Amino acid sequence: MHISSANFIKSASKLAECPPADFQEFALVGRSNVGKSTLINMITQRKWLAKSSVTPGKTQLLNYFLINQNWYLVDLPGYGYAKYSKEQRIQWMDTMQEYLSQRDTLRKVFVLIDGSISPQKIDMDFLTIFAQEKIPYDIIITKTDKCNQKELHKNLTALKEQIEETLGGLPNIIQTSSIKWRGRNEILDYIENLLN
Repeated sequence: MHISSANFIKSASKLAECPPADFQEFALVGRSNVGKSTLINMITQRKWLAKSSVTPGKTQLLNYFLINQNWYLVDLPGYGYAKYSKEQRIQWMDTMQEYLSQRDTLRKVFVLIDGSISPQKIDMDFLTIFAQEKIPYDIIITKTDKCNQKELHKNLTALKEQIEETLGGLPNIIQTSSIKWRGRNEILDYIENLLN
C-alpha cells in the first residue's frame, strides 16, 4: 500500500466525540512509552505526524489520523503508567473499553509490545481481556533495534509461550524497527488485505 496522504483529524475523550463512522479503523494500543507515535510516523512516513514524548503516558485521548482519505489509524491511550491518579487511569480505561467494544467501524486492534524487554504481566492481562471480549487483535513488536538478536529471540519466545499457554493460540505477530523501517510494508499490506 502506498501512503498518499496522512492527516491528523481530531482527538476524542470519549466515544461520542469520535469522528463520524465513515471509514474502517485500525487502532494502536500498548503500554505507555512502547513507541506508538514513532510507529505511526514510520508507517505514514511523516516524521512529525504523531508527537512522540519523553514523558510516558502523555497520550490520554483517542487520536484520529485519516490515511489515504479512506481509513483511520487511531492512537489509543497507553496503559500501565502509574504517575497519574487512579481516577484518571480508570477514566482512560473506561474510554478505551467503550471504544473497543462499541465502535462498529473498528476492524483490528494492534497491540504494541516492547521486544527489547521480557514479557510484562500488564501486556498479558490486556491480551487476555481482548481474547475474552472477542476483540480482534494482532501484535506488533516494537523496539527490536534496542537489543541484540539473542535477547530479542529470548523475549519473543517467552512471549509466544505465555500467549499460547494463557490463550491457547497465537495471533499474527509483526516485528518492527523504526530505525530500519522493518515491518512497515508488512503492516500496510496486512491492512490493505483487511480493507479489501
